[in-house]
Amino acid sequence: MDLQPGSIVRFRDRDWVLLPGEDDDLYWLRPLTGTTDDIVAAHKGLTALVGEVLPEERLSPSRFPLPSPEDLSDSASAHLLWQAARLTLREGAAPLRSLGRISIRPRIYQFVPLLMALRLDPVRLFIADDVGVGKTIEALLIARELLDRGEIRRLAVLCPPSLCDQWQKELREKFNLEAVVIRSSTIGQLERQTPPGKSLYQHWPFQVISIDWVKSDRNRHQFLAFCPELVIVDEAHGAAEADPRNKGQQQRHRLLQAIAKKEGQHLVLLTATPHSGIESAFRSLLGLLRPEFRHWNIGALDEKQRIELA
Repeated sequence: MDLQPGSIVRFRDRDWVLLPGEDDDLYWLRPLTGTTDDIVAAHKGLTALVGEVLPEERLSPSRFPLPSPEDLSDSASAHLLWQAARLTLREGAAPLRSLGRISIRPRIYQFVPLLMALRLDPVRLFIADDVGVGKTIEALLIARELLDRGEIRRLAVLCPPSLCDQWQKELREKFNLEAVVIRSSTIGQLERQTPPGKSLYQHWPFQVISIDWVKSDRNRHQFLAFCPELVIVDEAHGAAEADPRNKGQQQRHRLLQAIAKKEGQHLVLLTATPHSGIESAFRSLLGLLRPEFRHWNIGALDEKQRIELA
């Protein structure tokens, strides 16, 4: 029986929400009407063994009776039931499991990149909305959902140094994620707080990193060795392939190329100015999503290519 995180299951004559967990031998369960303080673990092997004698010890999908005319009540009771259901299901028993852990109400169009991302494995998206549309929220909705589904455990945002504090604030205030800023002025303190024998990229799960700091040959290799499962790149147009004389931009592009080559790597690119007028630079960014995109003639795409690119 294939039970996915977020499923509602029956166990010991009670309904539970199946949560993601790090140990493949355990089920992590939260009571459907409980809180995170009530989470319990059940050993998969033992539940299967004991379930042969005691059926209530075996996990099974929950089933709820259909409503009948006798269940009708007044509008106040219906509204109270709706509010109770909304509050008790907010922590993971819905199709989108992250919405109970964020402090904003996204606009409807901001769900589009998230729904697209959930159809991709790995996630490779190029979000090029206009300024003010909310690319940060769109990208972090994807990150929060992947975290709450247990598909990733670590996240890195690569951005210009001037935007590091803003990203850290967005993560903390809107998505309940405490991130550290990694740049030249903070690296010493973070390394002192990192346990011996571990990389800071392993120890700190949520990172906002100055792309101009991490792009250098001195810093790039350790980041690539311990790269988080999801990388979000802000102002991605600044990392497009450039003239060799533009050393800084070339270093950024080589960093993103190395990230994109990692098998199973999730990558989200953000920019409000995807096309600078130089088609080769634009195609170099598309090539980070899928290598063949780099060689496509953008002005002469057939219908199949347009669908794939979209």
